[in-house]
Amino acid sequence: MNHRHPIPNACRIGSMVFSGAIHAASPTTRAVPDELAGQAANVFANMRAIIEAAGGSVEDIIKVDVYLRDSTDRTAVNEEWLRMFPDPDSRPARHVRPLTADGPSLVQCEFVAVVS
Repeated sequence: MNHRHPIPNACRIGSMVFSGAIHAASPTTRAVPDELAGQAANVFANMRAIIEAAGGSVEDIIKVDVYLRDSTDRTAVNEEWLRMFPDPDSRPARHVRPLTADGPSLVQCEFVAVVS
């Protein structure tokens, strides 16, 4: 995943992977959809690309912080969450926080993973 600033998308130290803020831009066009469903789909696609680039898989993710502009509107995020983490016995911990950053993003996330 390309990044226009000199900041890595994630850092791996040993088996630990820590992402930076994962935005809602399309991984191919960098466009940000206007609606939450499209943004959530992009955020989760970007999360998958980042963990795979770090040598892991989504099964290695142990914690996700989700940032929402409207924290009461979780439907689109929950749909993507269930697609990425379908097994209720092995989902990562998750916390939803308010998104206060400027810009068009309605959702962002960060994750922590342990890659073996």
